[in-house]
Amino acid sequence: MGTDTVTSRQRGDAPSKAQALFGVGVIVLDADGRVLLGRHRAGTWELPGGKVDPGEGVRSAAARELHEETGLHAEPDDVRVFTMLHDDLDGLHRITMAALVTRYRGTPYAAEPELVGAWEWHHPTALPGPLFTPSAQILAVWRPELEIAAPAAHRLDVLCVGTT
Repeated sequence: MGTDTVTSRQRGDAPSKAQALFGVGVIVLDADGRVLLGRHRAGTWELPGGKVDPGEGVRSAAARELHEETGLHAEPDDVRVFTMLHDDLDGLHRITMAALVTRYRGTPYAAEPELVGAWEWHHPTALPGPLFTPSAQILAVWRPELEIAAPAAHRLDVLCVGTT
């Protein structure tokens, strides 16, 4: 089958509208098993993460967002994607990939202080609140015994091997 048999042409007269938001949230664990959370200027606590750019793999996006927000360096191969969550935000599908990082270099700092004023390590059984919804959803899937009150989301566990 040649490439001339595959097309992504528009299938109607109207231009395409955005139907989904695609992002990644990263659980970063230190040597003591504590989770890195940032205090957003809006008042919520959140995991590092953000949008997946066009043409970018999820693990690469997780490593990039981690560095951009916290200054920590992780290789995409050290990012373990474990779940896809899907919910709705103002009529748009929100797809959030949940990732875990335990190997990284550096010390976290507020690399984007206009968004997150500080990054802090917290024991999983003593998480601050309120949590940003996608972060709460990710943490609730990662450690269901913590009984985090997170809004419902569809969940699909994934296995990520060999791609960035």
